Amino acid sequence: MSESTTAPPELGDYAIEVRSKNAGPFWVTMETFMRDAAGYAIAADDTFLNEQVIANLYKVDAAQVQIFRIPALNVVKISFPRPVTQASLRDRDIHAGQHHVPLATLRVPSRHLTADA
Repeated sequence: MSESTTAPPELGDYAIEVRSKNAGPFWVTMETFMRDAAGYAIAADDTFLNEQVIANLYKVDAAQVQIFRIPALNVVKISFPRPVTQASLRDRDIHAGQHHVPLATLRVPSRHLTADA
């Protein structure tokens, strides 16, 4: 008999929306709109989501990552310099509309798991 295994939930499983967009030609902003306070607690936990995690995901300098935690809205906003200037020759996503995918698919550690995911 084989045991059924499921992948751990991703940050996006706890969110209404995870999105990214330009913040001018030199910066990207990502926002996690969490479903509730429990989801926000996961996204806002700086032992789970911090500047170094973002730096590793996006290959940017952790010192330049800015994270804004907004508990009244259940939102975490993250900004960092674009890897290339918007609309430059090597820009592959002129609107930064796909930059959120690595963040949304970030696996949630087991210490945060609930039946609500």
